[in-house]
Amino acid sequence: MGRTVFVSATGIVLLLLSLLSGCRGSKIGVCYGRNADDLPTPDKVAQLVQLHNIKYVRIYDSNIQVLKAFGNTDVELMISVPNSDLLPFAQFQSNVDSWMKNNILPYYPTTKITHITVGAEVTEIPGNVSALVVPALRNVLTALKKVGLHKKIKLSTTHSLGIMSRSFPPSAGAFNSSYAFFLKPLLEFLAENQSPFMVDIYPYYAYRNSPSKVSLDYALFSSSSSEVIDPNTGMVYTNMFDAQIDSLYFALMALNFKTLKVMVTETGWPSKGSPKETAATPDNAQTYNTNLIRHVINNSGTPAKPGEELDVYIFSLFNENRKPGLESERNWGLFYPDETSIYSLDLTGNGVVDTTTQANVTSSNGTWCIASPNAKELDLQSALDWACGPGNVDCSPIQPSQGCYQPDTLQSHASYAFNSYYQQNGASDVACSFGGAGVKTNKNPSYDSCLYATTGTNLTTNNNGTAVSQVASSANGVTSAWRWLVAMAVSLSLLIRGGL
Repeated sequence: MGRTVFVSATGIVLLLLSLLSGCRGSKIGVCYGRNADDLPTPDKVAQLVQLHNIKYVRIYDSNIQVLKAFGNTDVELMISVPNSDLLPFAQFQSNVDSWMKNNILPYYPTTKITHITVGAEVTEIPGNVSALVVPALRNVLTALKKVGLHKKIKLSTTHSLGIMSRSFPPSAGAFNSSYAFFLKPLLEFLAENQSPFMVDIYPYYAYRNSPSKVSLDYALFSSSSSEVIDPNTGMVYTNMFDAQIDSLYFALMALNFKTLKVMVTETGWPSKGSPKETAATPDNAQTYNTNLIRHVINNSGTPAKPGEELDVYIFSLFNENRKPGLESERNWGLFYPDETSIYSLDLTGNGVVDTTTQANVTSSNGTWCIASPNAKELDLQSALDWACGPGNVDCSPIQPSQGCYQPDTLQSHASYAFNSYYQQNGASDVACSFGGAGVKTNKNPSYDSCLYATTGTNLTTNNNGTAVSQVASSANGVTSAWRWLVAMAVSLSLLIRGGL
């Protein structure tokens, strides 16, 4: 007869919770670049980020207004020391200490700063800037130690794939030997401080520059992509993103840095380009980012590192109209400056649309009606007033504190009201006229909890005024996990009581 074991159900739940919390999982963040003259204020950006449940944001400096805006938001920030500050940061510890005192300590921990990048893609810059990175990193580490934050904030620097001399096949991945003087001390620093190797990865450029050698499906994570086999390992690759990540892992392993984690600090796809950039479309941008998000949050890892956690930041939050170069350089955003979405994207990866087999979110149930971007503000306001009045549209979801109120713009509110009227009145061309202020689209303008009505989909309103679709959707991951934990606790409790 076995000895009796007494374990409470509460104890089992706590045990299972502790096990679950140990599985951190991969993260999806968004880069917030500000190289533009038409962006909303940092306060509004912080609201937009929270509205879309973005939990991780990268900025490219330590702007005080931005740090203030993200205070008390629970959004985790990656901040940066720009390349222009590398020299003073590398030369004198006092410069770094002053920066820490003025730009970090007044806002931490109210603003959750989790990473500091010191320099960005320095090997792409003419001159010997890369030699300054490790001295600057050491000085920032010293400043963090002085204030007791060296274990709470991780330090690193970002790289482009230009740091590689070879990336295909992945198993032959190798760093450019001309950067050895810079890489050796850097990798030693990262290993000593358990910091990630940060890299910016863009399959878009590989496809744009070599469309005859790289298939679009392979670059976009499409399920119809042909397989690429590494001849040295036999590993099968179905997308370029994984292949590029693994080339880095193999390059690191070749230098005997086998424990370093890789973090992707930029990736994405432009929604618009010059005439020669035919792949820069909203459909492709939506497809790439949607498939990327699902790939990452599923913790599938890569062929060389299956199940490996990989944190990824999508570039970028907004289109940036002051960036130089081809048209695509100014069109990587998820949002227009007026805070409306450029295309529908579910940052949680739990959406019901399967874009692995569908290039873009188009309506299988009809079309939508939104406010024309060319409409005059006075015309939009008049049409909105009419829709919410004589037009008998339920406009409660676009009232303050309700589900479709944010972004608080006339364009967004009018779009919601126009579409509601359009769907209620047979989805006819006339119902989307609004004196020329309305325009039809076959792309779903829904975002997060704000769902736009469509033919064949009934929308109700919950207690918060948020539109709720009657189409079945995935259960919230946290709720599912909790239910699983409770069920496991009850089952184990019954088994123990039964003498098993």
